[in-house]
Amino acid sequence: MDKLGFIGLGVMGEPMCRNLARKHRGRIFAHDLQPEPLKRLSVDGVSAARSIAEVAAGADVIFLSLPGEAQVRAVGLELSLTARAGQAIVDCSTAPVALARELNAAFIARGAQFADAPVARTRQAAIDATLAFMVGADILLFHRIEPLLRTMGTDVIHCGAPGAGQAVKLLNNMVLSATVTALAEALAVAKASGVVEPKVLFDALAKGSADSFALRNHGMKALLPEQHPERAFPVSYMLKDVSYALELARDAGLELQSAGTVRRLLEDAASLGFAEAYHTAVLEAVRKHRV
Repeated sequence: MDKLGFIGLGVMGEPMCRNLARKHRGRIFAHDLQPEPLKRLSVDGVSAARSIAEVAAGADVIFLSLPGEAQVRAVGLELSLTARAGQAIVDCSTAPVALARELNAAFIARGAQFADAPVARTRQAAIDATLAFMVGADILLFHRIEPLLRTMGTDVIHCGAPGAGQAVKLLNNMVLSATVTALAEALAVAKASGVVEPKVLFDALAKGSADSFALRNHGMKALLPEQHPERAFPVSYMLKDVSYALELARDAGLELQSAGTVRRLLEDAASLGFAEAYHTAVLEAVRKHRV
């Protein structure tokens, strides 16, 4: 049975590691810059590692759950320097497609394997082990890690070769953010014009062709009551993901107009002081633009 490692125990990483530990009978080494999650996870039998090198030395499969490109690059390249044949690194962060391909090449050169397996859904889904994983990996590696991913999620989708998982995740978030922005604009118009009650509007949309997961969750639960809490998926994270998606599009020779507008509004929301608020705070940027 593989010994497991987990690096990055933040908002998503800690509950993911906890579910992994509760359902996997082998040993798990975890590392984070903060001691508190390591102390909490010790109750579930997770061994605290003092460094990335200690995780690398003890684990056969290492999961990463990190904030973004800079952290994934730094940790990934450090791991690649000591990677050994048969070792597998599974990046559950959200990062650029080009970085996933770069890391895959670095690990293959050492005889190791790499998969990008970014997650979709919320922190509560991470707690409940109902995440969705979008996986870019060699098919043999996918079959090796799929049972481990299913300890943390209910949907595990093999999207293709390394990089494909990140592409699907980024495009998913790009579409979600564009939908949330459209809902924010509809809500802003309803409130500013006074022609229709916002709740009536959203209830009607839910019964028509504008119905969506975004409407029923982000619209009804966050936009309508104007609740944009921190320690959820913030404006800064969505801005990062939309920017990565636009980077992928540019590499493919495309300049996306709708996603470009969404990015500008997210930038506006961040500049208004909502960078760490739930990404539905894009509503405040919509209100900023007046004739």
